Order: sequence, then structure tokens, then C-alpha cells
Amino acid sequence: MKMALSAQALRVLGCLMEKQVTTPEQYPLSLNGVVVACNQKSNREPVMELSESEVQDQLDQLEKRHLITASSAAGQRVVKYGQRFCNSAFGALKLNSAEVAIITLLLLRGPQTPGELRTRSGRLHDFSDVSDVEQTLEALMQRDDSAQVMRLAREPGKRESRFMHLLGDESETPQPAGTLDAQDELAARVATLEIQVARLQARLDQLLSPES
Repeated sequence: MKMALSAQALRVLGCLMEKQVTTPEQYPLSLNGVVVACNQKSNREPVMELSESEVQDQLDQLEKRHLITASSAAGQRVVKYGQRFCNSAFGALKLNSAEVAIITLLLLRGPQTPGELRTRSGRLHDFSDVSDVEQTLEALMQRDDSAQVMRLAREPGKRESRFMHLLGDESETPQPAGTLDAQDELAARVATLEIQVARLQARLDQLLSPES
């Protein structure tokens, strides 16, 4: 599913998905609620300081792309926003609660290992163990409609590979920090090529889909 969303748009979408699960009594969210969620100091990487106008701009763009809905029911003083990226009456993408948790965490905190995802998933989904997370990641990578997640090349000295979503802009693909030796540089280039191939495959799948 080729989205090529900016970091700010990904933060907005991730917040809506998170709050739909963790605070359903406050969902859909007002503009102020989205701003507060985007600028949380906890459970966000990186921490952002988006203005109300910046968030409104992202909401407008996401609505144009049919990834969120904006509603103003009778007696409702402010417009409320909800996600329609998945599990909505308007779209075909259906995810179970485990898959929603993984995508949400990757949107809000960037590439992570299965262990990190399990540790951080508490309020979104109760994974029994790391293998449960790995099975969910595998399912997201092997989806028939199009892959949602990909595995990054394992960083030198690390025991686990990190995983990232495939919804972002290629220009914002994370790069390893610091000075790279030859082996590290090769691993980084391989990871970048893997991301590009996965995104091209997702675009091809979308073009070949009967609904296209």
C-alpha cells in the first residue's frame, strides 16, 4: 500500500489509531486532542512540537487522501477526527488487534525490534511473548493485498533486527547514525535497497489489483 506520507502525517495517523484503542471514550478526537496526542513527551520518537495550524494542515491532507474522516454532528461544537486507514466501512484493509498495535507503534516510534514492540504494546494489545510479535510481523509482511511492514538489515552488534512500516516517504527513510565502516555501510545500503524493493513491489501490487 503505497502511501508516501510525511513524518507529520504519520504522527497524526498513528495518534488517531492509538487513541481509538486506548481512550475510546474520547474518540474521535478534536483538533486540540490531536495536537496534544501528537506532541506527547512519552511513547513518541521523535518528540514533536507541532502547532495547531500544522496539525490542521496534516488532517486536511489526510482527509483528501481518504485516510481520516472529519465529522461535525448536530449539537457538536467542534469537528471530530477519526482514522479510516483500516477496519473502517470505507476501506478494504482489515487488521486484527495485534496488527493494529504493531502498525500503530511503528507509526509513533519508528523502526523497532520485536522485543521493543512487545514491551511497548501494553495498552494496545497483550502479546503473549516475543514470538507472538514475530508472527504478527510476518503476517504483515506477507499480506496478499500488499506488505505493510519490512525487516531492516540487522545492525552490527545487535541481536535482533528492527522492523519498519512502509507508509512513509522514501526521503525520510531512517539511516544508521554515526560513522560507518565498510561492513556497516554495506548493511545500510542493503537495508535501503530492501526498502525500495518492498515499496516498488507494493506499488506494483496496487497497479495489478483488480480494483485499480
